[in-house]
Amino acid sequence: MTLPPPGPTLPEELLLLALDPQRGRPYCRVRFLEYAMAGAALAELELQGRVTGERAYVRVANPLDPSDPLLASLMRTLPPPGKDKPRSGVPAKTWVRRAGRPAQEMYLAALVQRGILVRETRRFLGLFPYHRHPAGPQNYAGAVRERFTAAERAGFPDHRSRALAALVAAAGLEPHVTGGERRSRSAMRSLVRELWPADAVRRNVVQDKSDESGGSRRNFTMGAGGA
Repeated sequence: MTLPPPGPTLPEELLLLALDPQRGRPYCRVRFLEYAMAGAALAELELQGRVTGERAYVRVANPLDPSDPLLASLMRTLPPPGKDKPRSGVPAKTWVRRAGRPAQEMYLAALVQRGILVRETRRFLGLFPYHRHPAGPQNYAGAVRERFTAAERAGFPDHRSRALAALVAAAGLEPHVTGGERRSRSAMRSLVRELWPADAVRRNVVQDKSDESGGSRRNFTMGAGGA
């Protein structure tokens, strides 16, 4: 089993960085990883010249299907360009929120099918099934991490490595995948707002945290009022 040449796509790299290779669990919240997977798909499509991001909108620039069937499937959910609607598009934040879960599920299934990940089914309280995805025997996850570390040491010298670093930071993964350099993590976080796919991920993460914080405050107020 091998990754397709010339190498893994950004969603594949991100997923392999995000999962603990032994335990098969993500280093961040599952929902945040879902957002990041959708953002990684947009970043890969942008690198291939398929989409553009402008004023927080994602638009299809080249409607021909990418060679990667998973990217092609995700791109088909974007509004196609048209002569009557040359500015057609969808808010990147909205698309990332909607496409996150299916994107993650598709890539997990594909990597399991190719032997890059292993799917282990367990049961919570002995009743409710859930899955973990440790690395497969050939440890492609280790190779992806080595490439990321090399790019980090070089200061993320190209657009692909910067896009991946920004997505890692947007999902809150940087403490788990960097070499521990505070300067490096700060540089990764600064990339998030510069690159629109990662910024769309960031805005969804911020919204979720804000919603949770608001819910906690409301519960505290209601509890205090009833005391």
